[in-house]
Amino acid sequence: MNSPLTHFDPQGQAHMVDVAAKGETHRVARATGTIRMQPATFALVASGQAKKGDVIGIARIAAIQGAKRTADLIPLCHPLMLTHVAVELAPQPASDGAALAAILVEATVRTNGKTGVEMEALTAVSAAALTIYDMCKAVDRAMRISDIRVAQKRGGKSGEWILEE
Repeated sequence: MNSPLTHFDPQGQAHMVDVAAKGETHRVARATGTIRMQPATFALVASGQAKKGDVIGIARIAAIQGAKRTADLIPLCHPLMLTHVAVELAPQPASDGAALAAILVEATVRTNGKTGVEMEALTAVSAAALTIYDMCKAVDRAMRISDIRVAQKRGGKSGEWILEE
């Protein structure tokens, strides 16, 4: 079996990619995502008055923790020594034409290593959005997590890639 998917060996069996021969480079990945909610839920989050506490602050910590624990969650990821994780959560009130408010999540992860940090950035965004959902589900079970994606990556043989929208 010849597959362009690197997590399969020639017999089609899943395996961890061997990165031993790769050179270490500075690697960066940025991922984004959105969680949409009712304006009343958004007001609780934005005001810091949610019953469970500072939703934004706790989501930021969850994102950092998620990035650091990615190899524990995604079976074929290499454990990496991350050099930096930055997380931004940008509240977006419902506009005139939108029924829902949103929190935009962006995570940037850096390392010096043999493999990229896209999965760590994606996991960070996911962990932040899931934490917001967990903390607010008592008042809004219809929240929607969406559009989680890699927005940029840099480093390694393939160089820089930026999502063009």
